[in-house]
Amino acid sequence: MSFTDDLTAEVIKILKESWTTREGRHVPDTPDLKLSNDAITLTGTVLYADLAESTQLVNTYKPSFAAEIYKCYLNCACRIIRQQGGEITAFDGDRVMAVFLGDYKNTSAVRSALAINHAVVRIINQKIREAYPKISEDFAVRQAVGVDTSELFVARTGIRGSNDLVWVGRAANFAAKLCSLRQADYASWITADVYQACHESVKKADNGSSMWEQRSWTAQGGMTIYRSSWYWNL
Repeated sequence: MSFTDDLTAEVIKILKESWTTREGRHVPDTPDLKLSNDAITLTGTVLYADLAESTQLVNTYKPSFAAEIYKCYLNCACRIIRQQGGEITAFDGDRVMAVFLGDYKNTSAVRSALAINHAVVRIINQKIREAYPKISEDFAVRQAVGVDTSELFVARTGIRGSNDLVWVGRAANFAAKLCSLRQADYASWITADVYQACHESVKKADNGSSMWEQRSWTAQGGMTIYRSSWYWNL
């Protein structure tokens, strides 16, 4: 059998094989699923945290400095996510994906987004200036976090010896797209479904002012979303 025949046979097998699905109660790990058409379904809130302007960072500064920025950002983001009860599910270069489950999944994910903003503005950028006092005054780490919630269909993809989980569902797609929005200092972006399910503690400040601005997401047919430049103090 030729290599082309082998690939063709594998595609046919995947398309013909029936799916086995079961409801999940925790964020699955790779061994929890088979490489065959086996899936776990669950309702989850997905968070994507994405470092902005990474191409410019790599093209302008030494690789060691760029790597330090990556490490600082992803380290802080991951620690905050875990502190808030989220499970880290994937890394993609300069961004990280996490999933939150349970009754407070939306509040926890939103609190994580606001706390990551705090870590970037109040910790990372300040410490960079202390470590590199001669750095350009225009330099600052910028980022955005996107959050959405939906039903998720989790399957194992790849080949034996090299595989990972794929998260299929609106939340995974929209969270990834939301964190790509770049508007001034608005670093947290969430869907209306997330906003409506959140506790008031992550919607309004102590003085009663709203932490969020309602916007219309033109790229998604005018879908209602919310943006915020607020921090959650650590």
